[in-house]
Amino acid sequence: MAPETSTQIHNIGYRSYDGARLGRAYARRSLFSQSLRSAYGLGRSAKSKVLPMLLFGVMVLPAAIVVAVAVANPLATDLPMKYTAYALFLQMVIALYLAAQAPQAVSLDLRFKTVPLYFSRPIERVDYVLAKFAAMTTALFLLTATPLVVLYIGALLAKFDFADQTKGFAQGLVSVLLLSVLLAGIGLVMAALTPRRGFGVAAVIALMVIPYGAVSTVRAIAHQTGSTDVVPWLGLFSPITLIDGVQTAFLGADSAFPGGTGPGAGMGMVYLLAVIAVIAGCYGVLMARYRKAGL
Repeated sequence: MAPETSTQIHNIGYRSYDGARLGRAYARRSLFSQSLRSAYGLGRSAKSKVLPMLLFGVMVLPAAIVVAVAVANPLATDLPMKYTAYALFLQMVIALYLAAQAPQAVSLDLRFKTVPLYFSRPIERVDYVLAKFAAMTTALFLLTATPLVVLYIGALLAKFDFADQTKGFAQGLVSVLLLSVLLAGIGLVMAALTPRRGFGVAAVIALMVIPYGAVSTVRAIAHQTGSTDVVPWLGLFSPITLIDGVQTAFLGADSAFPGGTGPGAGMGMVYLLAVIAVIAGCYGVLMARYRKAGL
């Protein structure tokens, strides 16, 4: 005789969620804030905070030294360095920061295949790309704009001309904002092309260092050989020289071009359009990359 069986249903207390559903905008803001915090190691281990905070300190330290020298010199009437020149002077520090943090922002999601989990929530591909792009841009802007704030405060303490310093400070902010958007796009694209963080780091450093070195060398040779007409065009092939051309043409910056003669307004428009095209291209590549990664 078969043993008697019985079926029981246990109520273990599951209830449906009846609270507010915050939707895509909240998810996008949360992803942005989490990515921005992560770019400086906040919410991560103590070891993860060391490099970004160290590079942030290296960015700010020269500004503090410049301010100290300017305040201590009673004969000084202006800062020894223009606001627009500061980020270009410390471009290697910016490159190291970008190389370390851009892969952290996107490579780990690709490596551990967590991107589809994001898209299973009320967040779409465009939300993910915009949040990561905005977070990396903001992180770079904080890195590059904070020293300018130190310079500006120091200039005011030294009682330099208020109008001149405010104008220079505003021009510097515009320059580093444009630089931040451009480098954020480039860094995220290079990092998103591989799930291997090490490869992403190497790719970002190579793209920042090699084109700039090559362009600077060829421009110097062209200037020395009298081929001055080609010099402005060569600056279109490096992210740093692109920003240098734009700020020379429109923001009153001193040019780093050979001979100190940068592009005029006409050529400056070419530089500006090239910057916009690169940013738009980076956004398009990221959208295409995450169309495939989200499957």
